[in-house]
Amino acid sequence: MLRVAVVGSGPSGVYAAQALVQQQAVPEVSVHVLDRLPCPYGLVRYGVAPDHEKIKSLQHTLRAVLEHPRVSFLGHVRVGPPPLVPERLLELYHAVVYCVGAATDRRLGVPGEDLPGSFSATDFVSWYSAHPDATGDAFALGADSAVVVGVGNVAVDVARILARGAEELRPTDVPHAALGALSQSRVSDIHMVGRRGPSQAKFTTKELRELGSLTGAEVLVRPEELALDPGYEDPSGLPGVNRRNVEVLRDWARRAPVGRPRRIHLRFFLRPVALLGEGAVRAVRFERTAPDGRGGVAGTGVFEDIEAPLVLRSVGYRGVPLPGLPFDEERGTVPNAAGRVLRGGEPSPGEYVAGWIKRGPTGVIGTNRPCAKETVASLLTDAEALAARPVVADPLRALREAGVEPVEWTGWLRIEAAEEALGEALGRTKVKIPDWTGLLGAAREQE
Repeated sequence: MLRVAVVGSGPSGVYAAQALVQQQAVPEVSVHVLDRLPCPYGLVRYGVAPDHEKIKSLQHTLRAVLEHPRVSFLGHVRVGPPPLVPERLLELYHAVVYCVGAATDRRLGVPGEDLPGSFSATDFVSWYSAHPDATGDAFALGADSAVVVGVGNVAVDVARILARGAEELRPTDVPHAALGALSQSRVSDIHMVGRRGPSQAKFTTKELRELGSLTGAEVLVRPEELALDPGYEDPSGLPGVNRRNVEVLRDWARRAPVGRPRRIHLRFFLRPVALLGEGAVRAVRFERTAPDGRGGVAGTGVFEDIEAPLVLRSVGYRGVPLPGLPFDEERGTVPNAAGRVLRGGEPSPGEYVAGWIKRGPTGVIGTNRPCAKETVASLLTDAEALAARPVVADPLRALREAGVEPVEWTGWLRIEAAEEALGEALGRTKVKIPDWTGLLGAAREQE
């Protein structure tokens, strides 16, 4: 029996588990999917916006894998610090596949970035997604204006949640405290700002169009900013997504304002140079940029301040080191060759990576499937040598003897039941439990 641990139960981890149990070359494979959280699904549970029901339904596909007879989910298992350092995991399993994602945000690197009122977009997403590590509800929703720095899908998500009416979110699983705070929000102007032009924005057309379908908000675009983009007048030569994005923005630029209660201002060719304020953010200072003729932009020396006591930074993700694993600080990934972890430039027997920690924060959810399959193919090539190495007979028992108290699949089912009961008590559908105490209490109930 080849025993494999997959660290991380998001899409890349579950796809790796799926590839392992579906392949035919090594029929005797047992997979333990370990996760720091007591809940599975990673960013599908804690990153996909609550109003994106279709994407969130991917949980059904992931669930089928985690219920496979040769796959075991073990939540509330923290890998990295003692006792579960990578070296120890290799004593418990023949192979370990690390699918730990990119857990932190890239920084702007400008003065004032850490002023109160300035948050990473991930902080905001974690709050409205009920992540148990979320810091609370200190967001300045009593302000009239907010700035979202970035023009990717996460930036679109947070802008949409700020602009969407709370009653539209009530049927979702957004935590009840966040729903209450959003219902009291006074934010009426959301400025989503990118340093480059519309043809280089990272959002998908589907996400972009959703902004235009909000019942209580309108999208405002400045034609003069769009016109700075070399691809604006004739987008036919652009890649498909970029061309469609420009076409949507062109259509919006032609429309007259209709006076809805909330406004999403899409701004381009502005890069943040400072967050202004004393004791708290009051505005963001941007420098106007212009295409440099080489696919990038250059500053023009012209500045503009946008007043906003709430700033959400969404300029990308970055992997963080896992103690005991090598790490490429420049790329924010674990050095690897086709998924094999490299130590000193050489493959480390039994250690593999998949997902963002392998390739960087690129692609969509579906990109993780071929990425995981490539890693599993490397692992299966090495399987004969891996299986010859002795490991403990019962890794779950060894984990418990080391003081780890895993939440198994039955514990997760108890959490699900508790969230359904909470939703019913609140007159809503399923509502997420937002804190560690509540999650672990539900998982341990009647054990």
